[in-house]
Amino acid sequence: MTDEPELDLLLAGTVFFDIVFTGFPHLPRPGTEVWVDGMGTAPGGIANLAVAAARLGLRTSVASGFGDDLYADWLWSVLRDQERIDLRYSQRHHGEHTPVTVALNYDDDRAFVTHGHPWPTSVAQMLRTTPRTRAVLVDIGDETVREEDWWRRCAADGALVFASAGWDSAQQWDRRILDALAGCHAFIPNAGEAMGYTRTDSVDAAVDALAERVPLAIVTCGRDGVTAVDGTTGERASVPAVPVAPIDTTGAGDVFAAAIVLGTLSGWPLDQRLRFASLCSALAITQVGGSLAAPGWGDVADWWRERQTAAREGDPVALDLVTRYGFLADCLPSVDAPRVRRAEATIARFSDAG
Repeated sequence: MTDEPELDLLLAGTVFFDIVFTGFPHLPRPGTEVWVDGMGTAPGGIANLAVAAARLGLRTSVASGFGDDLYADWLWSVLRDQERIDLRYSQRHHGEHTPVTVALNYDDDRAFVTHGHPWPTSVAQMLRTTPRTRAVLVDIGDETVREEDWWRRCAADGALVFASAGWDSAQQWDRRILDALAGCHAFIPNAGEAMGYTRTDSVDAAVDALAERVPLAIVTCGRDGVTAVDGTTGERASVPAVPVAPIDTTGAGDVFAAAIVLGTLSGWPLDQRLRFASLCSALAITQVGGSLAAPGWGDVADWWRERQTAAREGDPVALDLVTRYGFLADCLPSVDAPRVRRAEATIARFSDAG
């Protein structure tokens, strides 16, 4: 018998079948057809977080609805069998179809087209009994999630709650979001969200305001990096983004959040957590497909070796990165680095059967 939680991270939400298009010559216009350079299919929605966390070695469980169509069969297989994500709290629904999202990537950003229906079984019903977990990650920008008590029960049982909020398209920035942070360990908004909810006009002021609400306040700033305050340790840090050529930004924020959870549970210094999460997010956007673009430790190891080689050859950018990411030399030897699967422009091949 042990008091150790059986999970590192518990998640709940909708899993989508994502179809991602990249390499647009121009935006689609009514009455025309656009051929693009790239396409990938992958589990989306809450699966972005789940896959990112599992690939970094976190014992991850997801509570979600699944239909009984071919898409659902494929999603279930990829998450459970390929990514080793625990689906015991998820449910299959007879006669229901999988929600689908089409992501269009252009100008270093993306737009989405989505179709789906609510599941007959709610997350609250799926998580009537919650397992012991070291952390949960929730979107408190979703009013339904704010009203659910499963994650608060996890917090009462010792879990750290990492919260995000999402963009407010009406830009009303409901202050109830900040009230909902009570009991949360961390809040991870982007710069626009952070300044909107706190009614401030700078990232530093927003971080300070959020640090009065949660022990760990992190504000992401895209190409301008990330700034954070950890009240539990007294640390404050700002780190620059890792330079890469982006292909698909879908799920980048989820990868960042999963890496922050890993670093926090591992007890890393704040600066190291931010650098590692920024690197994982940067590596993700060099691949197509949201969840399946998430890096594993093997991808981190490959990046580190390539930077070391380039630094030895005198590349000034690589020299700077090797200096800033020297902590990887201590992290990498202690972890497994299996190969991970990437998104393809199909949902299955005969070789995948069985």
